[in-house]
Amino acid sequence: MAVKPVVLWFRRDLRLNDNPALNQAAATGRPILPVFILDRDPDRPAGAASLWWLDKSLRALDVSLQERGARLILRRGDSLIQLRSLIEETGADAVFMNRLFEPAAFARDAEIAHELKSDGVECRGFNGSLLARPGAVLNGSDAPYRVFTPFMKALLASAEPPPHTTGPRRIETPAEVASEAMDDWALHPTRPDWSKGFDWTPGEAGAAAALSDFLARGAKTYAADRDRPGLPSTSRLSPHLHWGEISPWRAAQRAREAASAAEAAKFVSELGWRDFSAHLLHHFPTIVDRAFRPEYESMPWRNDPEGLEAWKRGRTGYPLVDSGMRQLWTTGWMHNRVRMVAASFLVKHLLIDWREGEAWFWDTLVDADLASNVQNWQWVAGSGADAAPYFRIFNPIGQGEKFDADGAYVRRWVPELRRLPDRWLHAPWTAPAEVLRDAGLRLGKDYPRPILDHAQARARALDALKTVSGRDLPAGHDR
Repeated sequence: MAVKPVVLWFRRDLRLNDNPALNQAAATGRPILPVFILDRDPDRPAGAASLWWLDKSLRALDVSLQERGARLILRRGDSLIQLRSLIEETGADAVFMNRLFEPAAFARDAEIAHELKSDGVECRGFNGSLLARPGAVLNGSDAPYRVFTPFMKALLASAEPPPHTTGPRRIETPAEVASEAMDDWALHPTRPDWSKGFDWTPGEAGAAAALSDFLARGAKTYAADRDRPGLPSTSRLSPHLHWGEISPWRAAQRAREAASAAEAAKFVSELGWRDFSAHLLHHFPTIVDRAFRPEYESMPWRNDPEGLEAWKRGRTGYPLVDSGMRQLWTTGWMHNRVRMVAASFLVKHLLIDWREGEAWFWDTLVDADLASNVQNWQWVAGSGADAAPYFRIFNPIGQGEKFDADGAYVRRWVPELRRLPDRWLHAPWTAPAEVLRDAGLRLGKDYPRPILDHAQARARALDALKTVSGRDLPAGHDR
């Protein structure tokens, strides 16, 4: 009697190293059927930039599997139907997977496991994406944390790093199992191909290279330089982490080996913030489209299509904001400090609903992650968990002068301003006429004048926040 194979269901765990589902499947000693099913995400359909990444990451995974004697089986459609079809075709009687923790995906996985178990098929799920699975880190009252610092302290005190594994050297996959062709899925954009500026290498090897580059260049000064967008000081691991091309524990371990304790701790805390976001979404699923702080549902948002479009296209007249939005459109990514400033400009200066910005980021970011995207937007808007001070308003001029003092970032992404002296770079409308002339800059033609005045927008935002909070706001909130 032929040995029955087991199904290894890949989702957002597109790697062979440090993959608990793969390790457990291999431990059975049976043939493995690695499969990826292109199904509609039950929480939210993937954005265009995410699909671009998925296309390249799946191709890279297939190459890695082939190097170990296997291949990636591609199926498209309802996940339960496709799994049952694969099981019927092959006689497989077990499914191994790394869990998804977004609310609808988590519920769907549980339903699939229930249905397959009724068919006599064993289902086993693992945590392959987070430092700790949601529900594993609770406060003294067995309730979820709402503030990051105590959450992170509890996580580090309780979570055990798994041992580093490299996966099996050989993986046997039956040759006769049918697979769709990657090209038929048409995940890469055409007519037009807006991804020509994407400077990424998706896949497990790309993730390892990104981590090595970060450890060699940015990790040793991470705490001080991570806020300077003109420097190569961040890890750029976020899309690799989202698609599971590297384990967060592996990234943490390598950082601790390469950098000082203080620098590594700051990097690990950023991994922890990612976990915090996932835990919040798991415990409070309504935050996808409702304010975590209910009173913020009464925020007097403005309908401003022209302002929204100027923000999306990097034409607000505020150089740091415009640099970030242009970097996003060109590369599918934006520096984290600039994300905060750009997001604050939309929700505080323009008083446009955070959900509008979150939707734009979801479609254009290669690292679009539902928990992180929603949590970070609500944090900036003041409506999220741990959002104090909720009345913070980022000053795009001051932020530029502080974190891009030499103008390296702005001059790269807003080249119209490249000849403007540093003194005027982050507020070009304040430059004397002769300075503008010498820089070859015509405001309103080469580069827009500000679409609103910072001081007036700030005052309007404070008034709006006061209507929500019902109290006067303290000073010191213009950052």
